[in-house]
Amino acid sequence: MIKKGLGKGLGALIKDENLQAVNNNENNNIDFNDKILEVDINKIQPDKTQPRKVFNDDTLEELALSIKNVGIISPIIVKKKGNFYEIISGERRFRAAKKLKLKKVPIIIKEYDDLTSLEVSLIENIQRENLNPIEEALTYKVFQEKFNLNQEEIAEKVGKNRATIANAIRLLKLDSRVQNFVIELRLSQGHARALIPIEDLDLQFEIAEKIIEEQLSVRQTEELVKKMLEQQKKEEKIIEEDPVKKQLYLDISKQLNEILGTKVNIKNNKNKGKIEIEYYSEEELDRLYCLFKKL
Repeated sequence: MIKKGLGKGLGALIKDENLQAVNNNENNNIDFNDKILEVDINKIQPDKTQPRKVFNDDTLEELALSIKNVGIISPIIVKKKGNFYEIISGERRFRAAKKLKLKKVPIIIKEYDDLTSLEVSLIENIQRENLNPIEEALTYKVFQEKFNLNQEEIAEKVGKNRATIANAIRLLKLDSRVQNFVIELRLSQGHARALIPIEDLDLQFEIAEKIIEEQLSVRQTEELVKKMLEQQKKEEKIIEEDPVKKQLYLDISKQLNEILGTKVNIKNNKNKGKIEIEYYSEEELDRLYCLFKKL
């Protein structure tokens, strides 16, 4: 959009036919009555609640090259925040413009509240399939926690059914390392959902690595998880039915409880298990840390 060595100026680029293209294809939140302004790029800032968190460097470079050749055809949609403009839609265009060190970019100001801004940003990204499943799930979580919307209300806003919203949010139960695999597209959403029933996060991560290494299908993953859960139940049943072992673990738990001064649980699965030490404040965590350091 900048005349200085970067193709056409704003007046040449934003014509009726371009606005029509923008209105039909780029962004459904632009209409013919919107006023397009050209502002200092340093007065624009991203929205921290923006659904999209991952931006591919290669596609940004491609977008930057396109902007260098023909300018920014679709204005960035923003809302006024004090002396700055906060992005509602168009962060990729903003980032690409920053790469080119543009001084000014075209914007359209919308008077949206925080809920509407998030809704518009999410819907636009979903329509363009720009969000990975974890980003989408995190945004639904924001709808829940910040705006107190239930799953049915979220579904209505984004044009999806409630089950889709519920399944997306369940992905956030996954170990953070497994979530990263989904973000990196090394695991599909189907693979990820199959891992949710596994409560042991380290085991969850191990299976995720196995899926990637052995290129297991979603069906194979579901069968693997099913067998592992069945085996766990059998092992837990054996321990429950063995009164000697059960009492032994109870006695050890009590002794550790007395030593550490907090509740301790022992979970045993055949040849391996884990010891869970509970704490209820940062001060108590610090106390436990100092205690272990002395040991």
